Amino acid sequence: MAEKLPIVYVRGFAGDTAGIDRVVTDPFYGFNEGSTHIRIGPDDEPCFYQFESPLLRLHLDEGYQILVDGGQELYLASHDTIPPDTIWVHRFYDASATTWGTKPREFRLETAAQDLMRLIGTIREKSGAPRVHLVAHSMGGLVCRCLIQKILPDLGRDPADWVGKLFTYGTPHGGITFDAGFGVLERLRDLTGINGADIFGPERMYAYLTPSALLDPDGPPDDWDPRAMAPDQPFAFPRERVFCLVGTDPADYDVAHGLSAAAVGPRSDGLVQIDNAYVPGAHVTYVHRSHSGRYGLVNSEEGYQNLRRFLFGDRRVEAALVGHRLSRPSDTAWQAEVRLSVRGLQIVTHERMSAQWCSIQLPAGAADGAGPVPLASTFLCSVLRPGESATLRYALHLRILSLRRRDGLLSFRDHLEQTADFDDILVVDVDADTTAAVPALSATWNSDIAGPIRDYRPSGAPGLSDEDPADGVWVHHIELPATTVPILGDGARIRLTVTPWE
Repeated sequence: MAEKLPIVYVRGFAGDTAGIDRVVTDPFYGFNEGSTHIRIGPDDEPCFYQFESPLLRLHLDEGYQILVDGGQELYLASHDTIPPDTIWVHRFYDASATTWGTKPREFRLETAAQDLMRLIGTIREKSGAPRVHLVAHSMGGLVCRCLIQKILPDLGRDPADWVGKLFTYGTPHGGITFDAGFGVLERLRDLTGINGADIFGPERMYAYLTPSALLDPDGPPDDWDPRAMAPDQPFAFPRERVFCLVGTDPADYDVAHGLSAAAVGPRSDGLVQIDNAYVPGAHVTYVHRSHSGRYGLVNSEEGYQNLRRFLFGDRRVEAALVGHRLSRPSDTAWQAEVRLSVRGLQIVTHERMSAQWCSIQLPAGAADGAGPVPLASTFLCSVLRPGESATLRYALHLRILSLRRRDGLLSFRDHLEQTADFDDILVVDVDADTTAAVPALSATWNSDIAGPIRDYRPSGAPGLSDEDPADGVWVHHIELPATTVPILGDGARIRLTVTPWE
């Protein structure tokens, strides 16, 4: 199991003064909010499902504590030592509220990041923990990135010495942009800075995400990407220690009576567009959840299960499509849809679907096959196997779909809507013994399983072999069913890669 480090939660944008005043009445800034609705099944009907909140679940599942004595800051001030397995809420909005009877301080993202650094320093000193994990929603992820990419590097400090892992829910890593308005709404927001929302525009993002030594006084270069956490900059934080949870459900985001979702567009979580919600090179998972609300990312089982496995998992598994050569590349567009399910969970931990505007676009393969196409990445927690099962079981549902183009337009003459050219499920069993130097895996396609998947047990034959001689890396290529040869060619494989994770 991964080391138990203190967790610091950083909430998202509150808006105007009235919004800030509402936020500060919550003792845990929303990390304690649960839910009683979930969407299950293809019929999209809501069913009762009680999720107790990430705060309570970390307390129950991982033994974390939330320490308060008239306030968490007061607790820190009045105790010389604290245990490392604790949760702390960065209450950066308190100083900007009008409800305390004192003059409020204007909110600045850089100040919130500086205050976060001081909080982390105190927690590290009193817990003896070398680092903390940061868990952030929405704008909170930008506060964390400001700390990691600017505040600490400007002081000559390596953020990897302060932060273990960064998990973001629906953070606008690429800013907030709109489908409507042809860019006018963004320019008006950035020009007026209404309610401080210019922090989601490129000028302000460049200022608080760029170290002073690299800052161009003329503003961001034309090719500057706010999502980037460049590995070649001084004190660069490892992107493999960053996880971005991306929401794909705008319909359930009802802020401003749905006007926000309408302006941002369908390819979003209702506030943050899908393409702006991740850091390139980081771990990225897609779930059909909205930015917040009763179907929100933070108060969801999907979010929590990804968070728990990222923070405390012991192995990382990546699945990619390799060696494929798509037929008729000149007039056919190919897409893949994937869903990742875990035995024992009532939710899908990762899904990229055409209907949710996040399918995987498959490039045309060259004569020697196309490059790898990532399908899914997940983290294994050996202690989480259900019941008496000796294995962790995962199901990767893969669909390959095609759309024909004629004269630059989609042709539907021979089209069957939402009907896949290939549709099967790869069932993977992983031995839960973390002491083994090489993981024992077995895999089979659902089309080869007789009867229900729940009744399937891997045979006693040796598991999948390791095709990579390097220590610490396990690789195996799994053949696709023969029915895919006319579509993907005879060289297409699913490549599983397993590496240690801590």
